[in-house]
Amino acid sequence: MSRTDAILKRLLSLHPKLIDLELTRIERLLERLGRPQDRLPPVIHVAGTNGKGSTVAYLRAFLEAAGQRVHVYTSPQLVRFNERIRLNGELVSNRQLNQALETCEAANAGVPITYFEITTAAALLLFSEVAADYLLLEVGLGGRFDATNVVAHPLGTIITPVSIDHVEYLGNSVGVIAKEKAGILKRGSRAVVGIQSEEGLAAIENEAKKLGLTPIVARQDFDGYVQNGRMVVQDGNGLLDLPLPRLAGPHQIENAALAIAAARHFALPVTDADIARGLRTVDWPARLMPLKGKLSAFLSKGQELWLDGGHNDAGGMVLAEALREMHCARPKPLILIMGTFANKDAKGFLSHFGDLPKAVFTVPIPGDRAAWPAKTLADLALAQGLNARPKRSVQGALKAAADYPDARIVICGALHLAGHVLDINGTPPG
Repeated sequence: MSRTDAILKRLLSLHPKLIDLELTRIERLLERLGRPQDRLPPVIHVAGTNGKGSTVAYLRAFLEAAGQRVHVYTSPQLVRFNERIRLNGELVSNRQLNQALETCEAANAGVPITYFEITTAAALLLFSEVAADYLLLEVGLGGRFDATNVVAHPLGTIITPVSIDHVEYLGNSVGVIAKEKAGILKRGSRAVVGIQSEEGLAAIENEAKKLGLTPIVARQDFDGYVQNGRMVVQDGNGLLDLPLPRLAGPHQIENAALAIAAARHFALPVTDADIARGLRTVDWPARLMPLKGKLSAFLSKGQELWLDGGHNDAGGMVLAEALREMHCARPKPLILIMGTFANKDAKGFLSHFGDLPKAVFTVPIPGDRAAWPAKTLADLALAQGLNARPKRSVQGALKAAADYPDARIVICGALHLAGHVLDINGTPPG
């Protein structure tokens, strides 16, 4: 076990629950650390159900194309914890991470605090100590009581599309969940809202009104669409003609448009050329990404391999939409390799694919007891009329997929599975 893993294991034992949403514990620790949250570069705070990470990735790409120094905080990691913290564009080093975690551990002095809270405190400490021009701060869960919601005066806030997820913590309706996400809105900070359901938008706008805010809203104040093989974005600042994003899928047009509208609304120092360059260079692993590496050895002639970390009902919807678009442009038999957690709506996820998949191979998520057993997941898929069979591993599923020549194989269902795949493929995020 590495030193970092040993520290993280100790921190995991400080609270009986992995998730316990409130702010008093992290606020207490941050006071002991000298309030690092008050010494951060300008913060852009991002909440939502789907598209948070992609939106952050686009903003980072735009800013770095403009020569800006950018800190980034995202979660969860795919392979290594270091992926959660970027200091000036680079993953935090083991030395920096260990020092910050141990500083927080000592300051906390054994008092109960959740894993996400104390590791977020460590991230904020690092961000306060290393100079940068901007900090892109992604919410972990919810918004109002998320550990990241200790920044009193962000430069701007973004709420990406809200859908049903984590109902045990956030509520069982889109309106209630959207209200919790809108808890990141701050009086005096500009706000941008992605595409929402009528119920979700009403809840967000109601919370904004209490703070005297008028957010700009997707499909009302700005929009993005594809025209003649280009991406067109229109907002109050005019119209942009841009290259298509490097990230695949029609939903990435919406994510990119949201990031562009935010960059312009927040008056970030990026030019149209910087935005175009960022769209061409943006990187966000395990979001409908083509996969090359060790696992390619399992493919037969003509097959292609993709990886996606979408894991809820809305994630299934956008993945299915993207795969239908791919199929229309270049028809191939579709094979899904799926593993997910027992607290996720696997039935809802699969319901969006209809009869498009020729086969679904279900797999366990190694080392995770909270995942659906492959057999149980296969039975659920069978009940929906899909040709499903359980397999013991991703490699076993890929071997079985060899029976479908020229297939488009998509590994999907959970970010933890995606992380496992990147690890065994020899292509961890860098």
